[in-house]
Amino acid sequence: MTVLTYATPYGPNHPFSRADKAWMAWVAEKSGGSLAVRPIWSGGLISSDQSLIELRHGVADIGLITPIYAHGGAHLLRVQTGFYAGAKTFEQQVEMYRCLAADSPEYARELQGLKVLAIQGGTLPGLLSRTREVRTLAELKGMRVRVPTELLNVMRDLGADPVTMPMGEVYSSLAKGVLDAVVAPTDTLKSLHFGEVAKYYTELQVPRGAYPARAMGERRWNALNPQDQRLLEASIPIWEAAMAKETRAAVQSGEAEGRAQGVQFIPVNAEEQKRFDELYEEDASRSAAMLSGIGIDGAAVFRDARRIARGIQQTGTVTCARRADATT
Repeated sequence: MTVLTYATPYGPNHPFSRADKAWMAWVAEKSGGSLAVRPIWSGGLISSDQSLIELRHGVADIGLITPIYAHGGAHLLRVQTGFYAGAKTFEQQVEMYRCLAADSPEYARELQGLKVLAIQGGTLPGLLSRTREVRTLAELKGMRVRVPTELLNVMRDLGADPVTMPMGEVYSSLAKGVLDAVVAPTDTLKSLHFGEVAKYYTELQVPRGAYPARAMGERRWNALNPQDQRLLEASIPIWEAAMAKETRAAVQSGEAEGRAQGVQFIPVNAEEQKRFDELYEEDASRSAAMLSGIGIDGAAVFRDARRIARGIQQTGTVTCARRADATT
């Protein structure tokens, strides 16, 4: 019997962890008990900002990885999460990631030493604020907001004071007033208890990117027998489907929990949303171009992403940009 350790910074009842449990149960069943996964929850073995390095060095066999928080070596993986405007569902985001990764060898370079076992998308987040109603973009001025990396420049352009930090640190920062707000989906009102420390949810639709989120150290992967490798390969869509299911359920229950706790949901008018979308795309284009300074053709990845997004708008489905180009 082979036993693999699985490490995650989240507790066992978080939606991500419920998806992890569904995947573990599938692996145990399909292997007939010959392959088991032993979870280590709540950051007992792996961190958010060093997860890629930790897995490469065998701290755990499998782990939840967050390249968007990595301090170095994941430049494109971080920036490309800002290229997904137009991909609104978990499945569209995951498919779009695979298209982009297939067309750019830089993805594989930044993931060297790892075997990716699942790509993660998500629901579109909004803005959750502690004590201030935010109805217009102008009202963000002066607010200290936790944002994903791809929103740093957009928020600065709007006059906010944006910061990045792992989601596990946000609750205490909101409670202490270190943060005024966080860009997050409604599931966090329940899963991370944000509804206890923030009372206004502005329904600004912020694009959400996909990224590799579960992986195995390559050395440990190569040490597995071929049968176990085939089983884990087959488990990839199972894990991704479980994450999509749990994410959708968490969004619904999170909104219900928020309303029960008195969180006010604030709509955003079409003009404000349009202005935000324009700023977001302009910044994504600039960020992509800046990667050329370190030898990465981010502009090509961004152009592919925009072509894919236009295809989604026209057909509702994802068609890889290069594949579409080849047929014209």
